[in-house]
Amino acid sequence: MLFNQSIDWSEKVTLPAKRVENIIKFLTFHVYRYVNRGLFEKDKITFILMMCFKIMQTANKINSNDVSILLKSGAALDVRTERAKPFNFLPDKTWLNILAMSRHHFNGDPLAFFRELPDSISRNEA
Repeated sequence: MLFNQSIDWSEKVTLPAKRVENIIKFLTFHVYRYVNRGLFEKDKITFILMMCFKIMQTANKINSNDVSILLKSGAALDVRTERAKPFNFLPDKTWLNILAMSRHHFNGDPLAFFRELPDSISRNEA
């Protein structure tokens, strides 16, 4: 039903590649709306996040390692084996998340901001 509607209702163009792109965009949006309508409110944000990650992965804007670091972050690290947090007011989970982000390379390019974040925090308590 949704697929047939996508073919009928998406913008019609003469170029086949552009037509397929229009059908895919239309179908993606309507499947999203169709599923989102049936979810409980507490599950909608999770579904939106999952859809966003999948669309970005398909478009090669992020990879599975990027998704993994955004979902798990410092949960994979052990506070006893990692560099000690510089300040007691900083929760262990937060410090582990900072360390994990500083080690990750998004799309193969290290982000200088995250790479230097642990040192920057250590130097600037205020």
